[in-house]
Parts: sequence; structure tokens; C-alpha cells
Amino acid sequence: MKRRALDPETSSDSAETGLCKALLALRDVAEMRAFLRDLCTPAELEALVDRWTVVPHVLKGTPYREIHEHTAVSITTIGRVARFLNQGSGGYRTAAARVLQGGRRRREQRA
Repeated sequence: MKRRALDPETSSDSAETGLCKALLALRDVAEMRAFLRDLCTPAELEALVDRWTVVPHVLKGTPYREIHEHTAVSITTIGRVARFLNQGSGGYRTAAARVLQGGRRRREQRA
């Protein structure tokens, strides 16, 4: 990741916290989509989508080549996602669990 000298009044940590707060302030998928499209270049957004697309496959234990065949995501990216699922900060797992839980809640509310 590119690092550069920041204004001494704005630490890297507080800038990251500000971004996190902005993401949390968004209320629905449409708002999040608009924000991400404004924030990211098309290539950056595609990279994020690719990473997120392979998360459920890696969690299921699907072989990397099979994931690649289904998603067209590179083996390198699949390996990177798997590494962070196993050795990262827990963000992928938390998000995946909440997305799955949210899907269950919606189905239960319809029943």
C-alpha cells in the first residue's frame, strides 16, 4: 500500500477511523454502492468484489482451481483471501457471518 507523509494534524489512524465511520453511516445497499463507486476506481472496486466473491467458496473449503473456474478470480487472489481468512484480523469472517445471519433473519421474518 502506498504510504505518504500526512498532515501532522491528521494521523493515519484517525483518517482510517474517519473512513470506517463514513462506511458505518451509510444506511442501505444503494448508499453503500454509491459511496464505493465514488471512493474507488473501477479497478479497485472490481478487486474488492473479486475478493468478497470468493469468501463463501473458501469458507466451504472449495479447492482453489474450482473457485477460479466458477468465479474467474485469479488463484493468487483466492490464496490471499484464504490467508486473511485464516490469519487476518477477522473482518472477512465477521462480515460473512453477519451476511449469512441477515439472510436467515429475512427468511424467518417471511415465514
